[in-house]
Amino acid sequence: MKIKNLRWWVIALIALATVINYIDRSALAVLWPDIVEDLFPDESAFERKQIYANISMVFILSYAFGQAIFGKIFDWVGTRVGFVLSIGVWSLATAAHAFAQGVLSFSIFRAILGVAEAGNWPGAAKSNADWFPTKERALAQGIFNSGAAIGGIIAIPLVAYMTVYFSWQMVFVVIGLVGLLWLIPWIILVKAPPKSHPWITDEERAYILTGQRDTDTTALKEEVEEFNPTTRELLSRKESWGVIIASAAIDPIWWLFVFWIPIYLNEVYGMDVKSIGIYGWVPYVGAMLGAWFGGLLAQNRIKAGWNVDKTRKLTITLGCLIMLPALLAMASPGGPTTAVMIMAVILFGFQTVISNLQTLPSDLYGKKSVGTLSGFSGMAAKLGALGLTALVPFLTADGNYTPAFVIGASLAVIAMAAVWILIPKIEPLKAK
Repeated sequence: MKIKNLRWWVIALIALATVINYIDRSALAVLWPDIVEDLFPDESAFERKQIYANISMVFILSYAFGQAIFGKIFDWVGTRVGFVLSIGVWSLATAAHAFAQGVLSFSIFRAILGVAEAGNWPGAAKSNADWFPTKERALAQGIFNSGAAIGGIIAIPLVAYMTVYFSWQMVFVVIGLVGLLWLIPWIILVKAPPKSHPWITDEERAYILTGQRDTDTTALKEEVEEFNPTTRELLSRKESWGVIIASAAIDPIWWLFVFWIPIYLNEVYGMDVKSIGIYGWVPYVGAMLGAWFGGLLAQNRIKAGWNVDKTRKLTITLGCLIMLPALLAMASPGGPTTAVMIMAVILFGFQTVISNLQTLPSDLYGKKSVGTLSGFSGMAAKLGALGLTALVPFLTADGNYTPAFVIGASLAVIAMAAVWILIPKIEPLKAK
């Protein structure tokens, strides 16, 4: 049996996994107004916010180290087994939230969830490197990243709707079971990498493998040996640190909204869970469109003859410049409709950036090192998000979120600078 365009079926499955990933992680934020009334009825508003921030920081810290751990795991065992381990464990951890009774038990389950969910990202980057030619990687990454946005769009109204019929405990159980069901088509479809997959057509195999060679305008079309450095050598390259620092700077902007959109709407506009379900999904529409835009723009420019260096830097810079004024505009957004529309612009710009930033490991190194660098950059990204999350309760103690948004604008500038300064030319690196 042969399946045409098998690579797109693979990335579609990974995008679906990312949808499930975001439903699982977003459920706590949406359900929090109900959870605090049940488990923390006597705490003040600031204390409740601090409890939520502490539990969220446990998740981010676990997620950060999970990125580095699973980056290595995916390089060792491959994407097929790696995804089974990652999504299997995180789905069970999500269902276990139903048994949480306080801060400690929530923190334990969030820690397991964080470690396991982290595997989705280096796994996707490695799958991208395995299954797509260079010119299609940004689009494939955009499709994968749009899964995060679609997950955000679906999660907030879906979880809010489910509370009409289920307790918050049962909501966690149901969404945990969905992840386990995903494993069935993944195990069946992804039998092997494209070089040896029995269901891939000869034409698609040749298209993928030929397109993964260095075909810059100054290079010959002959195959070159991939550079797969040791971890020590990888971390000695300034280009690696360009990816790591840019990731650490840009990612906190995303997490600022993932964690705090429901809390922001509840605190600033007095919304309950059902009202949050009406408004809270709008920013993720911008994220979804940005993921597609960033990938399609990069693919269009490469097809037009631009090299990878010019394409990636243009798209990353454009996304950051879209975010800057919108982040500053959040200082005085007016009503809730205007606020969520501005958030949509911010997340549009973010996804335009991240669709290309996350392809840099595969642009710079061979396939056996992609997961490692993706894991380290992902870990740095989550540590950056951890720092901003820890600050938010104090920055917004008076209900004013402006300081947090100003910090976000500054981080966008740092991300741009890291790419331009530390990666003089985005191209496959060679051994020194």
